[in-house]
Amino acid sequence: MLDIQNLVKYYPGGVTALHGISLQVPRGMFGLLGPNGSGKTTLMRILAGLLEPSAGRVMMDGDDMVRHPERIWPRLGYLPQYFGFYPGLTGADMLKHMLRLKGVVHDGGIDVLCAELLERVNLAHAAKQRVKSYSGGMRQRLGIAQAVAGEPELLIVDEPTAGLDPEERARFYRLLSELAETRTVLLSTHIVDDVAVLCSNFAVIRNGRLLATTTPAEAKATIADTMYEGVVGRHDLDAFAATFQVTQAYLVEGVHRVRVYAPDREVPTHFEPVEPTLDDAYMVMTLRDAREQSLQVDAA
Repeated sequence: MLDIQNLVKYYPGGVTALHGISLQVPRGMFGLLGPNGSGKTTLMRILAGLLEPSAGRVMMDGDDMVRHPERIWPRLGYLPQYFGFYPGLTGADMLKHMLRLKGVVHDGGIDVLCAELLERVNLAHAAKQRVKSYSGGMRQRLGIAQAVAGEPELLIVDEPTAGLDPEERARFYRLLSELAETRTVLLSTHIVDDVAVLCSNFAVIRNGRLLATTTPAEAKATIADTMYEGVVGRHDLDAFAATFQVTQAYLVEGVHRVRVYAPDREVPTHFEPVEPTLDDAYMVMTLRDAREQSLQVDAA
């Protein structure tokens, strides 16, 4: 169990990146969902022992990860949002270099371990290809290979599917799901589909504050019977959004369809009730928080 207690992070210039985050992360896959700039990467870097918090504690099975990160590092795997590779190296050579830097050892030697890891992430066929020829998904899988070396108990992955095409994303989903069967995987993302597909539990963070800890089913249940959908003319979209709480707007065969959150059920007559999605629930949470924060600023 990963236990995050009242975590605060201040940056120079009066910027507060984390406002007292408290969160318990159980075994399996756990999602941390929030927009870009919400504080997710700051939190991930603290958990990985790369950044010191201004206040608070992080405990893992009784060990304080803030005071004694050296006790946690052998049990931790980390795939940051931006992972640097040497493009001229082959996939196998790049992985062996990272394994040596991490100090990972194997009874059969580093070559055997490298081959096993590449096979595990479905990159054995590309072991001798230079990394510069890898697709985005292949690079992410190479990053996962180094992260799971040593069989860590906690695996942290920060925005791992951003920029991947649908096929690569589906392949990466399967890999992460498999890894979560035997360890805690903390997935940080701004993509709602990542959470919908992978996570039975997740937390929502915005502007460094924890908005909710819930499940996909519970999140959707909180806005049951409040979602409506209809067609809005292209030139009317801005005015419509100023009047109603729009959660999604998208094109279907050239027609603008709009989904709105309307707990009072006051919507245009041509709008029909629809089942809520996780995207709807997430947008309702963030829109509500944005309004509350705006009211506090106005009151001050």
